[in-house]
Amino acid sequence: MEKRKKKYLNRMVAAVMTLLLTAGCAGAESPEPDVVDDEKIQIGITFDTFILERWQRDRDVFVSAAEELDAQVNVQNANGDIDRQRDQIDYFIEKGMDVIVVIQVADDNKTLKRAIDRAHNAGIPVVAYDRLILDADVDLYISFDNERVGELMADHMIQQVGEKGTVVQICGPLSDNNVSMVMKGFEDEVKKRGMTIVETDYCSGWMSEYAFEYASDFLTSNPAPSGFMCGNDALAGNVIRALSESRLAGKVCVVGQDADLDACQRIVEGTQSMTVYKPIEKLARRAAELSVALAKGKKILSVVNRINDGTYDVPYEKITPVAVTAENMDQVITGKYHEEADIYRNVRSHKSSVND
Repeated sequence: MEKRKKKYLNRMVAAVMTLLLTAGCAGAESPEPDVVDDEKIQIGITFDTFILERWQRDRDVFVSAAEELDAQVNVQNANGDIDRQRDQIDYFIEKGMDVIVVIQVADDNKTLKRAIDRAHNAGIPVVAYDRLILDADVDLYISFDNERVGELMADHMIQQVGEKGTVVQICGPLSDNNVSMVMKGFEDEVKKRGMTIVETDYCSGWMSEYAFEYASDFLTSNPAPSGFMCGNDALAGNVIRALSESRLAGKVCVVGQDADLDACQRIVEGTQSMTVYKPIEKLARRAAELSVALAKGKKILSVVNRINDGTYDVPYEKITPVAVTAENMDQVITGKYHEEADIYRNVRSHKSSVND
């Protein structure tokens, strides 16, 4: 009862702040539920951005799963601005949220520590979703097995080009902790198999146009590599655009991750070799379940893994990724993540080809 009374007072104080803070949080998807039910668990979730296709899926599944568990979700969008994200966390604290979930802005994985400390001081648990927040001692980190993502990329590339091939890496920013984890998985695998990494570039803020510039510059002054390892499918798409201009699309192995629709289209068309499917529905649903459990003050005994954030060992729930190629597209993706008509929009479907 005291907790509910405190939350009610917090919301009264926050009512005035809401107009100011939500104006500062332009692009927020749901600055305030239409009706806040004090008897329901309140979850605040702040996203880095909704530019990438996958984050929209994460949002929709997380909100739906939380609602099924009788929780309300307040969604905020930082639009890639770490200061805005910090303000959003403070906004959630003022509103007396029961738990806060953070998809950290990709270009900064350290400066939220004080904001998270403030949440903890207010008795609010914090979940780092998909990206680990360094030195912050979050209550839970939930993501995919990112080193395994890199290993899957490496295994496929070695199968395609052989152990003596050459590869260019075009990755996201190192400030996104997942980038170094994926790179470690990839590099450990290719180096022990004899493949040579000839160059590595990083795209600040995951800006995919940088991938086009890097790939174009490399192809202008160097022989084409055997393959390009791309940090995600958006980067892979721009690398393939550069390869197309050099009439090399489909001749150089390109791997990515996220199983974006356009990547799946490129795979069945033959210009992208593979992607790594990370089952977002499973991640988002599990994150919602664990967030509700934390909000209820439960100990999450099922999370047995730990990961060091630079200072602390934090609980780590990791979801297994899956390699996707033209050969297993229909088994893994078609009708489950994307529709067949969309995937095969520019080619005849596999089923049609079999029936001909």
